[in-house]
Amino acid sequence: MYHQVKYETTGSYVTSQPITALEKELWIVLHGYGQLASFFLKKFSSHFNSDRLFIAPEATNYSYLKNFSGRVGANWMTKHQRELAIANNHHFLNAILNQSLSYFSTQPSINILGFSQGSATATRWAAQLEVQVNTLVLWGGGFAHDIDLNHLDQSLKNTRTFMVMGNQDPFLTEEKMKEQEEILQKIPIQKEKISYQGGHDIYPETLKEIFEKVNNSYFNG
Repeated sequence: MYHQVKYETTGSYVTSQPITALEKELWIVLHGYGQLASFFLKKFSSHFNSDRLFIAPEATNYSYLKNFSGRVGANWMTKHQRELAIANNHHFLNAILNQSLSYFSTQPSINILGFSQGSATATRWAAQLEVQVNTLVLWGGGFAHDIDLNHLDQSLKNTRTFMVMGNQDPFLTEEKMKEQEEILQKIPIQKEKISYQGGHDIYPETLKEIFEKVNNSYFNG
């Protein structure tokens, strides 16, 4: 017979700087399949500053990227025990956010960016949060196909959402693009599409464009 047991475990995350509690923005960035948080965080280094804290959680499932030795990567989930993995991801990410916010007397804006597999994880996680998410960026991925759309409408109705797509991204197939279009049509959220010339990676110029749009919304708001 199959059984489950709850136990205490520990996960890791990296930040762009020590938390000062003076930051105005938190950016939680979720890496893609087979990546590690410390390397993923470097992709945002040109946007580090004293007002903006980047937090890169590291998925707790690890494997060798090739054969049985060498480089190791992390992933958010596989098809095996997927529901349990999703629940554990929520517990892990909630704990990181709660610990980070505990430093602040005035809550900073909360922004989430998910890349590739991290996009689906980001949408599931954001949908169950009780705090307001200012910005949701889905890069090289999209909304989880099995997400609760009714709950999503309530949790993200005031969230500005960016769908970021490369015109040479091999993972954004016609089937996946059609699936995302169908999801987006069902949820009345503030969404904007950003396309760029390139493949499945974080591109500096496109990232700069996103931060300019977000900063302009802060200023205009």
